[in-house]
Amino acid sequence: MNKTLDVIFFDRIWSTDVWKYDRYECLDTALVALISELKEELARFGIELRVIHEELKSEIKGYGDLLNSMRISFSSAGVASYCLGHIICQSKNLDIVEDLRRGINRVAFAPETVEPSGSDKVVCHNCGCGC
Repeated sequence: MNKTLDVIFFDRIWSTDVWKYDRYECLDTALVALISELKEELARFGIELRVIHEELKSEIKGYGDLLNSMRISFSSAGVASYCLGHIICQSKNLDIVEDLRRGINRVAFAPETVEPSGSDKVVCHNCGCGC
C-alpha cells in the first residue's frame, strides 16, 4: 500500500452534566467495528487506514465537540489534518459512526470536495483546526 489515511482521535472528556450522547451503548466499540470494516474496504483501493490516539484532550459539551474530537488526514491527496466537522460540515442524523464513515470516504474518494482552510465556505466552530 502506498497511501496512508490517518484518523486521529483525541482523548474525549464527557461533560455529561451539559450534554450526553447515548446513541450507542458503547461508542468506542462501535467506532472500533467501523474502523475495522473500513480498513478492509480501503485496502482494496490501496489505502492504508491508520488510527492515531492523541493525548490531547477534547471536552465534549455537544455534538459539534464530538465531531471535532476526531481528525482525518490524507497527505497523499493533499488533505491536511482537519477535524471531522470541517470535512462533513453539519451532521444530518447526529450519528457519529455514520458521520465518521462519511468523512473518511469523502477524504479517500473525493478529497477535492473538502474545503481548504481559510475558505469562505467553511463555518468556523472554534475547534482549533485552523479554519
